[in-house]
Amino acid sequence: MRAMPAELRQMKQAEAEALFRRIGITFAVYGEGGDPDRLIPFDMFPRVFTGAEWARLERGIKQRARALNAFLVDVYGRGEIVRAGRIPARLVYLNEAYEKAVVGFVPPRGVYSHIVGIDLVRTGPDQFYVLEDNCRTPSGVSYMLENREIMMRMFPAIFRENRIQPVERYPELLRRTLASVAPAKCDSAPTVAILTPGHYNSAYYEHSFLADLMGVELVEGQDLFVEGEFCYMRTTEGPKKLDVIYRRIDDAFLDPLCFRPDSALGVPGLMDVYRSGGITIASAPGAGVADDKAIYTYVPEMVRFYLGEEPILENVPTWQCAKDDDLKYVLENLGELVVKEVHGSGGYGMLVGPKSTKDQIEAFRAKIEEDPSNYIAQPTLALSTCPTFVEQGIAPRHVDLRPYCLVGERIELVPGGLTRVALKEGSLVVNSSQGGGVKDTWVLAE
Repeated sequence: MRAMPAELRQMKQAEAEALFRRIGITFAVYGEGGDPDRLIPFDMFPRVFTGAEWARLERGIKQRARALNAFLVDVYGRGEIVRAGRIPARLVYLNEAYEKAVVGFVPPRGVYSHIVGIDLVRTGPDQFYVLEDNCRTPSGVSYMLENREIMMRMFPAIFRENRIQPVERYPELLRRTLASVAPAKCDSAPTVAILTPGHYNSAYYEHSFLADLMGVELVEGQDLFVEGEFCYMRTTEGPKKLDVIYRRIDDAFLDPLCFRPDSALGVPGLMDVYRSGGITIASAPGAGVADDKAIYTYVPEMVRFYLGEEPILENVPTWQCAKDDDLKYVLENLGELVVKEVHGSGGYGMLVGPKSTKDQIEAFRAKIEEDPSNYIAQPTLALSTCPTFVEQGIAPRHVDLRPYCLVGERIELVPGGLTRVALKEGSLVVNSSQGGGVKDTWVLAE
């Protein structure tokens, strides 16, 4: 970068944006006017991990994915962790993400969450914290793949001269993972499809992108129907039986006969087929109870309870506002904490105390006092920064990392993930919906 004149850098940045636009990598934000096909800002400065750093992260991510799936099998079964008093029953059984429709059902290979996106932040040379777990339908993997594709196009010499581990096997691993959890009644090579809400969804590009790379059909609810014990896909050659659905729609919309009766996105009768072993839904309905922000505080306990191991990756210290002592501390220290809604996502419904005005803090205080159980709080971490191109040149900006862990017959992840960057100076919010950008993530071979 030092050897690159400013004009060439600007030309490369424009080239990257043109490639993103031509390929169609866009991101819509609900409830906003303006460009529905706006680009996520892409920064050419990659984030780099050594092989040793990655090896530790990989072990920790796999450990956490195993524990989260063990927890899901348990709480939809005997509930041993609740009986043992390790986690309060109300947090599980009264959780809005807990789906009674799958109680007593164990999905193929005991896997509820097949794609686990674990958001990590770095706070020191050897210190990583898990910010949150995503056990339902973590998005962003298309950006991980396209960031690498674009970097390789623009800087082929760098990839020839350095041992940067590849990420392009992800679609192949994803397809293999999905095929490995085919249901009991599948008696031939599994037929896999991706179920999308349609082209108005903010992640529709990713749905179509992954379907294309995996060589599977991209379907909407209206393309499917249930007959007898199976779910079929309408094709020009007649109905074709489906074995595995990688769904990218929320639980509530999957089956109008089981969940929301007004859903036009799902498939009537799908849950009956699922529970009878006629189809696998990835990730399983009800998986969201494991990534609730109140449940998050108990994941280290899950690792100890189910695996008999100490957690490799630490949680961020967290106060639960549902607890009187925690609530008192949070209300007294709002100006120093990050407060999040238990069910919030995308950087919405949160307060970053040190970056907020007195009025914003007081308004948030009223929300917390009205419904304390809806909030958790965490310290404002000294997040690591990464060199980033900004208008003034090169400057540090805060980053996080979302690796994608695939859970099926085996647990696998590609060496890398989605690095999100907060482009506003001093900002700690990296979400694309809040003005964040993306970077390529390099893991160097040992």
